[in-house]
Amino acid sequence: MFYLFLHWSAIGFIGGIITSSFFEWTLHRYVMHRPLGKFTYPYRSHALTHHRIFKSDHTYHLIDEKDKYTIPMAWWNGPALIAWAVLPFLAVSLLTGYWGILCGGALATSLYYGAYEYMHWCMHLPRKRNLERSGIFFRLNGHHLLHHRYMGKNFNVVFPLADLFLGTLLLRSKVQFKQAVGPSVPNVQPKFPKVGLAAPKP
Repeated sequence: MFYLFLHWSAIGFIGGIITSSFFEWTLHRYVMHRPLGKFTYPYRSHALTHHRIFKSDHTYHLIDEKDKYTIPMAWWNGPALIAWAVLPFLAVSLLTGYWGILCGGALATSLYYGAYEYMHWCMHLPRKRNLERSGIFFRLNGHHLLHHRYMGKNFNVVFPLADLFLGTLLLRSKVQFKQAVGPSVPNVQPKFPKVGLAAPKP
């Protein structure tokens, strides 16, 4: 019985990581980047505030200390989003009787949200943390930097699977621009720049 629970928990966990990528993408694109009827709080706090302060140039990194509170979501967003994201796993567990699916899915979505908040914090407020020295963070940081340049691209922060499958994945900029620089920020300029345009200075 215990091994069966672990089996379904593992399936729920894998499913949770995959669905969290699509959940993040949908929330980011359709709720945080456009008003949802009269519900405009996510749009105002993210698209109108966060993106106004943090752009793709040197302001991608925190400039004014008072603005650091605009990097994370409000404290209550976490429990609300996790509860919303686990509803499909609850439904499947109720239908099948395999509660490991719910447990694995809930664990995955919780870890995914925690990873989102911590990585997003490190991206905009770098402090040479261990995470910032990793190759995965380096690539995801470039991925997110491009989102601040092209707000219709790269909606994922943690796992860009949804960006890949839904056609919003952008690996490099279309044109040269003055991008943010730093030890954990990759060069996202065009691979074959047009003649006469200056590349950003490191």
